[in-house]
Amino acid sequence: MAELTRVGIAGTGSYAPERVVPNSEFEKTLDTSHEWIVKRTGIHQRHFAAPDEATSHLSVVAAERALENAGVDAKDIDLIVVGTLTPDYPLPSTACLVQDRLGAKNAAAFDLAAACTGFVSAFSTGEAYIAAGRAKHALVIGAETLSRVIDNSDRTSCILFGDGAGAAVLSPLSECGQGEILETVQGADGSGYDFIHIPAGGSVKPASQETVEMREHAIKLRGREVYRFAVARMSELIERMLEGHDPEELGLLVPHQVNRRIIDAALDRLGMTAEKVVINIQEYANTSAATVPMALDEGLRAGRIEKGQLLVMVAFGAGLTWGACKVRW
Repeated sequence: MAELTRVGIAGTGSYAPERVVPNSEFEKTLDTSHEWIVKRTGIHQRHFAAPDEATSHLSVVAAERALENAGVDAKDIDLIVVGTLTPDYPLPSTACLVQDRLGAKNAAAFDLAAACTGFVSAFSTGEAYIAAGRAKHALVIGAETLSRVIDNSDRTSCILFGDGAGAAVLSPLSECGQGEILETVQGADGSGYDFIHIPAGGSVKPASQETVEMREHAIKLRGREVYRFAVARMSELIERMLEGHDPEELGLLVPHQVNRRIIDAALDRLGMTAEKVVINIQEYANTSAATVPMALDEGLRAGRIEKGQLLVMVAFGAGLTWGACKVRW
């Protein structure tokens, strides 16, 4: 059996749309307040895409920044994987649109549907391709325009989400010399599919006038179940990634930005503080597949990890799905 190629993170990039939507915007149409939203979620604002911006547009900007950061030309990318639950179209994949706009003419491209776990799953896929010698450079993206699939009449869910994109270029460690990927894990439990779901638009309930009138093309949440699942899964994933390591080895923890209360509850369960954690939910809200790569890019560009330290990414979401990655910087 051929020896697997060691894989590293060559570069990262992210993008948030220009339009900022503060909590006060929801006060105009809903029985809510800035204070209530902050207390329940930790969110102060979010970014919404412009009418002429789609998931592919956000993806391209984040990808261009990641390629520049990595010093890799688009034509040298062999694989593009986009994790998203809000593709431009049901057909074709958003990854193909990104491939064309980047000029990555030598890349295979496909989307990956794992909701909020989308980027971690795309990251794991890209790492596996390179490790097995099936690709040399992989561009992995998490991107969403969740503003297009929220029910603005539901105060418990519409306040939670925002739009954004994040990307990473993965390359052989021998070339990029940083961010060695040590371990990735993924999991799923389909019995909880309706904890977070969009009821209509698929083969079970195709689009119709009735589904539109019933707002069944918007995200539906079972809040209490999601909270319990998220706290337990985040704690378990972090514990697994740090098993066998001295806690002091951890340089940076990048969790899915689902809800500040959930992040705090998981850290409390583990006896950890937020000192080494990237938390930006206050500015961007929950951008699903984009939260981890956006936070990763922010943390790395701020120099929040030192050489030799561990970087851990954890995510969980609809499906139910979950995943984690452990990196030696």
